[in-house]
Amino acid sequence: NSIDDENINSQPFQRWRERFEFVAEAVKLAQRETGEVKGHYLNCTANTPEELYERAEFAKELDMPIIMHDYITGGFTANTGLANWCRKNGMLLHIHRAMHAVIDRHPKHGIHFRVL
Repeated sequence: NSIDDENINSQPFQRWRERFEFVAEAVKLAQRETGEVKGHYLNCTANTPEELYERAEFAKELDMPIIMHDYITGGFTANTGLANWCRKNGMLLHIHRAMHAVIDRHPKHGIHFRVL
């Protein structure tokens, strides 16, 4: 199993659609060659909710069973909406904690990670 880095989803040279297709092909090839279940956490975090769902839908079209969302970067409401979408669509959702240290590691303020 492998995971998209949190910084991979918004850089102009990281064309998410082509990357999703490449990864899906590699995962399916690895499964055929080994007979084992393989996976990759496709990072669907995006600048807008519309693009977030577009990425999630595309991952589903590629028969990828799991997606990932950077929950602080994406926002709590976007995360809840995506979790509901995943539940309705039979997808697994990995919540990535990118940026959590900015909030929960400062000695004088912050929110405990478990609350986040």
